[in-house]
Amino acid sequence: MGADAGADAAARGADSTAAVSSRSDAAGGAPSAAVAAGKGASDARTAGASAAGYLVVFVIGLLAGLVLVVVMLRTLDARKTWQDRYPTALMQLYQAQMAQLSATLDANRCAPAETVSHLHTMRALSNDLEPAFPDLRDHRGFVAHAADARRVLDAALATPPQDCARLRTTLHAIGETCNACHQDMRG
Repeated sequence: MGADAGADAAARGADSTAAVSSRSDAAGGAPSAAVAAGKGASDARTAGASAAGYLVVFVIGLLAGLVLVVVMLRTLDARKTWQDRYPTALMQLYQAQMAQLSATLDANRCAPAETVSHLHTMRALSNDLEPAFPDLRDHRGFVAHAADARRVLDAALATPPQDCARLRTTLHAIGETCNACHQDMRG
């Protein structure tokens, strides 16, 4: 009985194929326009869906890669100790104090009460120059520049600037010592 059912299904498939074939033969041998249009639209939808699928997979992969890079960079940054951050932090504090002194100068508030605290902070920071840069601790040029920075700041604290002209001169002298060190040490 199973063989008879299979034979009947095959015969029906052959009949429908013959019917389509005879309709296309009657129209001049070409398949009907409706059949061709349906097949073309189906192919276009399949190609569009395939391209959109690839785009979605690409975007997801890109986002996953970006997240992994951020995680990796944060992990590497978390491994740094205070000794790794110390040189950068010291230079940023130095720059912040210089910026505050420059802002005081720009605002024409040059009284010692406005400036001496920043000069004291910079002098205390200059004591940490050699410990902050252990690789340069024995470098004669670096040690000389650090000593020059301390000397300029000691002079500024011994006779604090009383007016804006003297503060400008003091800032220029401090800036010159910083620039000289940076030029020699950075190469």
